[in-house]
Amino acid sequence: MTSVAIIGAQWGDEGKGKITDFLASKMKAVVRFQGGHNAGHTIWVDGKKSVTHLLPSGVIRPAIVSVIGQGVVVDPAQFKKEVENLKAGGFLISPQNLKISLNASVITIYHQLLDQARENKSSLRIGTTGKGIGPCYEDRASRRGIKVSDLFNAQLLPDKLARSVEEKIVLLGHYDISFPSIEEETKRLIDLADYLRPYAFETYGLLNEFQKKKEPMLFEGAQGLLLDVDFGTFPYVTSSNTSVASTLTGAGGFLPEERWGVLKAYTTRVGEGPFPTQMEPEVESRLRKFGNEFGSTTGRERKCGWLDLPLLKYAIKFSNLNGLILTKCDVLAMMNELQVCVAYEFNGKTIDESYPGLDLYQVKPVYQKLPKLEKISDCNREHLCDSLQQYVDFLEKNLQCPIHIVSFGQDREELYLAKSFNL
Repeated sequence: MTSVAIIGAQWGDEGKGKITDFLASKMKAVVRFQGGHNAGHTIWVDGKKSVTHLLPSGVIRPAIVSVIGQGVVVDPAQFKKEVENLKAGGFLISPQNLKISLNASVITIYHQLLDQARENKSSLRIGTTGKGIGPCYEDRASRRGIKVSDLFNAQLLPDKLARSVEEKIVLLGHYDISFPSIEEETKRLIDLADYLRPYAFETYGLLNEFQKKKEPMLFEGAQGLLLDVDFGTFPYVTSSNTSVASTLTGAGGFLPEERWGVLKAYTTRVGEGPFPTQMEPEVESRLRKFGNEFGSTTGRERKCGWLDLPLLKYAIKFSNLNGLILTKCDVLAMMNELQVCVAYEFNGKTIDESYPGLDLYQVKPVYQKLPKLEKISDCNREHLCDSLQQYVDFLEKNLQCPIHIVSFGQDREELYLAKSFNL
């Protein structure tokens, strides 16, 4: 059976949660392998909305093993909050179907305070969520970080926490931010450790055992490819590698056979950074309203624009995607017109694919008008309406990558499966 990686092909918010939930029914395990609770994955089941930030989207299916891999940075308080919220919503969550890597890095209160201070008080605004993700990854890289396994050693934890916070005390003082003592933070983390303990597991071995048995696994990416710390629109990116390559380091050390990118039928971005295809304000406001384009984590307005093919070609290439999933077609159908950016004008030349370091503030989009999407209500699992089929054909031809699934509504059943879909 095939293992699949689901990766956001744009700037995040592509609808990966719904797709992961759908594909999870065919899998043994769903694995988060990078990022933290700066992600927001929304799932609708029978008209009921569920949002996960840290937990894998597959967690609402109790027969599936959901895994938080070692490449994820974990806020223990957020873990507890999400588990309890889902339990209160009637979902069956237990250590049998939810496991967190002992080797995952832990977000402390110091990480969060430093993240927020930098965003609010420094000269460069990145658009971070202020959840402590970046500073936690910094500690991992500098080998000062706290691991989940450290939370269960009450004797060593204070010393490790003290080493981790040495430089942060200076930085927080620079920003004039008050912070809890080492003793206070140690107690908070040890109290949370009691809750985490039943879920903590050596997930590397577990996933490799699944691989040996050829069990199908789904690897769920957070954020989007254009936020990759190396290949994205630096510095307006996240603090981890969002590409398929992170499955090698953040999960079980192997690469899924299928690598599918999820893209909206249009483009959105939340936070700071360039956005070439941003719509005129009146058109953007209409699309934002139709698509409820507000951040799942922060509630911030998302910038909205037409689909950007030069960026999609780039994302497909650097993450080695071999399939695509198109979402929110029903939202695009509400618009009075349909345009797609097919190229950029840059320094007197026309280019049809982006590349690392291209100054997206300086490019001018070249648009192609397409027929408006109509009769979306006629779509079902086996059939697309003619206008949407034409849009899919246009994208496949230009992107040179098959579209396996098309989503035309928010519910998990509102999906079209193409003939190329083979799971």
